[in-house]
Amino acid sequence: MTMRAPALIDGHAERSGDSALMLGYAAGDAAAFDALYARHKGGVYRYLLRHCGNAGTADEVFQDVWMSVVRTRASYVPAASFATWLYRIAHNRIIDHWRSSARAQWVSTDGDDETNPVHSVAAPRTDEPAVRAESRDLRERLFAALHALPPLQRDVFLLHQEGGLTLAEIAALTDAGVETVKSRLRYASGRLRAMLGDLA
Repeated sequence: MTMRAPALIDGHAERSGDSALMLGYAAGDAAAFDALYARHKGGVYRYLLRHCGNAGTADEVFQDVWMSVVRTRASYVPAASFATWLYRIAHNRIIDHWRSSARAQWVSTDGDDETNPVHSVAAPRTDEPAVRAESRDLRERLFAALHALPPLQRDVFLLHQEGGLTLAEIAALTDAGVETVKSRLRYASGRLRAMLGDLA
């Protein structure tokens, strides 16, 4: 099963100019913001949507993430990659959302329970009802599989798959060790393969 979403940014080569763009935006270059938004909107939105499982909520949090980028542009310091900084904002907004809705339980079950990939779902090629129904069923199954993961494992998986972040970047973002992140990603991937293996 291919785990990497095809729409992801192609590694650090594509993102290498992000910090310069953000600094340009902070200095008043609106076109720099447009470039950053175009590069990262898809990954950020999928990260949020696959956490929330609800398009309306994801839209709301998505807008809040980008408004935070706008509000904090003057204080941006490229201490880490722009993607790490951006996904930290998205990560924090997701936590805020779950706390406010009293649904969050960010507890670790890494490796404690062995019983317990998501790739992008392609848009239907036609508007035929059968194709739409099949696509909807597949999306629901993928969302269900993601939401069956412990939240910390799901978060690491989505940061890696949708954000394109490295293990070191995820570790810095989540204040966890690289080995812990690696373990969470391994357990998440294994569980998803077990649940979705027939889709390979």
